[in-house]
Amino acid sequence: MSAIQNETSAEHLLEVEDLHVEFRTRDGVAKVLNGVNYHVDAGETLAVLGESGSGKSVTAQTVMGILDVPPGAITGGAVRYRGEDLLTATDERRRDLRGDSMAMIFQDALSALNPVYTVGFQIAEQLRMRRGTSRKDAMAKAVELLDQVKIPNAKQRVKEFPHQFSGGMRQRAMIAMSLALDPDLLIADEPTTALDVTVQAQIMDLLDELRRERGMGLILITHDLGVVAEVADRIVVMYAGRIVEAADAYSLYKTPGHPYTDGLMRSIPRLDLKGQELETIRGLPPNLMSVPPGCPFHPRCPRAEDKCRTEVPTDHNLGLGRISACHFAEEMMSRG
Repeated sequence: MSAIQNETSAEHLLEVEDLHVEFRTRDGVAKVLNGVNYHVDAGETLAVLGESGSGKSVTAQTVMGILDVPPGAITGGAVRYRGEDLLTATDERRRDLRGDSMAMIFQDALSALNPVYTVGFQIAEQLRMRRGTSRKDAMAKAVELLDQVKIPNAKQRVKEFPHQFSGGMRQRAMIAMSLALDPDLLIADEPTTALDVTVQAQIMDLLDELRRERGMGLILITHDLGVVAEVADRIVVMYAGRIVEAADAYSLYKTPGHPYTDGLMRSIPRLDLKGQELETIRGLPPNLMSVPPGCPFHPRCPRAEDKCRTEVPTDHNLGLGRISACHFAEEMMSRG
């Protein structure tokens, strides 16, 4: 077990342990997840950061049991919800847990919503099918949920179709739908994609408020460090299908313990550096069909040395729950 998992499974709402997933295609095998470890507790927000292709969404899909199989194949590890291993559970058990105990918000709300049914019907349908709620009561609950996610004039909007909602309103409707069965765990996959900055902030504030009111665990998946700075309790950073750093939000932003995290931080625009050229991470993420030997980040790392090209770094425990998969983690931390 990784040092990231330093407490027993029973103490966590959700625990992902040493998860391995690969995609088997005509062109070869892509090792998408390579021993992912993280956990989230009730009432906590865990942010999962990383560039596109790092494995963030695949991990969430595996947790929810909606990974496309094939081409996806789970080759190792465990996913435990309240101590129960979901990977060995029956399909019926996974279906029972989806919605009731765990729910997911997808990044493209327009595609996730059915265009031929009203928003209210889609929310109410869950209550009718899973709770046996009457049509009238289910629609009343749909209005209540739309009101909770701060959609104005909910009694009228519940009768409208997804295309009649703005992008931000559709995302709010998706949040309402995911909360209909009162889950203990909510996974939000890029919930602010394609929204303007003001609406992004509103959505993030809404998720944080709902998390606090309901005491649920929240996993926030994003590539944007800016949107999680104020709401995340802990952060894990993914690269090439692996957790390369894990820390509480304050510590990670103050002193990154991995060169990849440091690069992400330096690429964020800052008001105190107005007029200066933004730093970038050179190169591109690796092809998961041919991940470089040693540390997968070494071709892009400004401080890579010979050992980085040949030795895969282990998880260095930096204390206070901080983990960094870098040969020079201690040196990185000493700068702070």
